[in-house]
Amino acid sequence: MPTPLCSRLILALVLVAAAGCVDRESRHVAGSDLFLRYCASCHGADAKGNGPMAGSLTVPPADLTTLAKRAGGRFDEGAVMATIDGRRLVAAHGSREMPVWGALFEEEREREAKPFQAYVGLLQSRALSDYLRSIQATE
Repeated sequence: MPTPLCSRLILALVLVAAAGCVDRESRHVAGSDLFLRYCASCHGADAKGNGPMAGSLTVPPADLTTLAKRAGGRFDEGAVMATIDGRRLVAAHGSREMPVWGALFEEEREREAKPFQAYVGLLQSRALSDYLRSIQATE
């Protein structure tokens, strides 16, 4: 029979493993939900640049499923995150047609007084980046 300490360690390992599995799935769901809410109107639900607002823009939205392909086969997470949160100005966006989501995420954070709310903007940008990584074209 296992000792009480051993039982606690086994239980802790099981809980950590289970939390890791749930977290991966919830990040993908959160990323896809954020994408549909903030990005799909221009980039399209399929992220190929064919959203309902695309025709009204001076520069067509990018096909976000080919980010890695256009970067030599590597998904540049830093560049994607900087584009989402506004640290990187994209020339094709001209006078900032693409909203700076980092600023919006921060405004939403300030409206809610919950523990760890200071990280919400970063986590939302990260969830979007993770989602975009997951939909990259393989060919």
